[in-house]
Amino acid sequence: MTDPLDRLKADLSACKICKDRFAATATAHEPRPVVWFRADARILIAGQAPGQRVHTSGRPFTDPSGDRLRGWMGIDQATFYDQSRIGIVPMAFCFPGYNAKGADLPPPPICASTWRGRIMDQLKAVPLTLLVGGHAIKWHLRDKSTVTEVVTRWRDHAPAVFALPHPSWRNTAWLKKNPWFEAELLPVLRARVQEVLHG
Repeated sequence: MTDPLDRLKADLSACKICKDRFAATATAHEPRPVVWFRADARILIAGQAPGQRVHTSGRPFTDPSGDRLRGWMGIDQATFYDQSRIGIVPMAFCFPGYNAKGADLPPPPICASTWRGRIMDQLKAVPLTLLVGGHAIKWHLRDKSTVTEVVTRWRDHAPAVFALPHPSWRNTAWLKKNPWFEAELLPVLRARVQEVLHG
């Protein structure tokens, strides 16, 4: 008998529900779900959606955002891509595309409403979840506050959950305006990552 999670991952990998939506974007691309999780992962990264580089590579966070996120976590690529240790479940599994001005489109809500609950039901409880960006924060915490407000209150959810801004280069100015993030939050996050991975 096929494992329910394996069946779910196979169905997700074949998903074409946004085919027409993506064809209408400026990138006019085909769906390519990037599926990267196992039931026994120790850390869950709840992200936003793959970017164009990830759409091409088929591996999550193979871009500068991934480099920054791995730096925040204090881990190398081998650890990051070990699915027995880290699972990555974004709010949308495909690259949403760009609009006519070349700006990123948001994760299509239909992806989360179709897949997210089913996936979370199949995953075992993980000791550490990272909520990366506003879409993941709102879904998991049911909190409509701004990203800055939620991340500022990071101690309310630690050590089980850390809400983080998106590691995109677009947030470099945010990081400069909020030096407490690197000075206070990141050392605790890195220690917690090591504790979960090696404890």
